[in-house]
Amino acid sequence: MPRVRCWQVDAFTDRPFAGNPAAVCWLDDAAPADWMQSVAAEMNLSETAFVRPLGEDLELRWFTPTVEVDLCGHATLATAHALWSSGTAPADRQLRFHTKSGLLTCDRAGEFLELNFPALPAAEAPPSPGVLEALGVRDPLFVGKTRFDHLVVLDSPAAVKSVRPDFRRLGEVPTRGVIVTARSDGAPYDFVSRFFAPAVGVDEDPVCGSAHCCLAPYWAEQLGKTELLAHQISTRGGVLRLKPQGDRVILGGQAVTVWQGELL
Repeated sequence: MPRVRCWQVDAFTDRPFAGNPAAVCWLDDAAPADWMQSVAAEMNLSETAFVRPLGEDLELRWFTPTVEVDLCGHATLATAHALWSSGTAPADRQLRFHTKSGLLTCDRAGEFLELNFPALPAAEAPPSPGVLEALGVRDPLFVGKTRFDHLVVLDSPAAVKSVRPDFRRLGEVPTRGVIVTARSDGAPYDFVSRFFAPAVGVDEDPVCGSAHCCLAPYWAEQLGKTELLAHQISTRGGVLRLKPQGDRVILGGQAVTVWQGELL
């Protein structure tokens, strides 16, 4: 395997050591999935992204330390930031990523980067057995499911912050992850959230872009708004600017490169 350029980028933040870190690896050609999984395990971040040229576009894949996933927002934002800031991709050209979730694009919007992702609205549904017990939650305002995750709505940001999951039990639930959210109790944010995904090797994701493909349409309907500012209140924290657009969601965020180098 030739040397591979790589970066670590903190996504959905404007300062280092906050937001959600992702590793980004630039490949000149296709690589074996087992090698990419080994690299992701070595990086030991919530996601490692692998990107390579595909004609005029790009192919993008994402791996947690234990599995490949179908959709990841923060590692896509990190990839776009890495490619543009390093000069690997022209600064004035839209990035077009071919992924397991179809074509995803990224554009510049001032200081923000904007991802065009599929909306993942949650349909109201009873929680899978054990979900609420594993979260330690009683009497949620709403429980729903997307094709990836559970959505659990609580009555306050304090309730969201106080959730202390039993990760072993939660990891046994047949779902990618669980989104816990509440309406914000003050400006500038419209809502807050946290995201837990022990089943795919990530106990708590610091800032989950794909979870906001569910949160954006939910809170847009609840609040009657077409643009939303979201705060993921993990320990690291992160901010997203959201624009639901029918069956798509525009996810806006900033990013910071923490290190760059090569895999030998």
